[in-house]
Amino acid sequence: MDTIKKSTGLYWILFFASLVAAVVVYKVGGGYCSMVLPFIVTFFAKALDLT
Repeated sequence: MDTIKKSTGLYWILFFASLVAAVVVYKVGGGYCSMVLPFIVTFFAKALDLT
């Protein structure tokens, strides 16, 4: 059975970019940082190839 290795580099970049965005939003808006949380969780799961 052949397994295909998927590239997850783009998802790691998007995960770290959304993490930086969460820090910026937290410093500016405080309580609104939860709006970035779905992006962080989604890109982290895709970067680890959990989906």
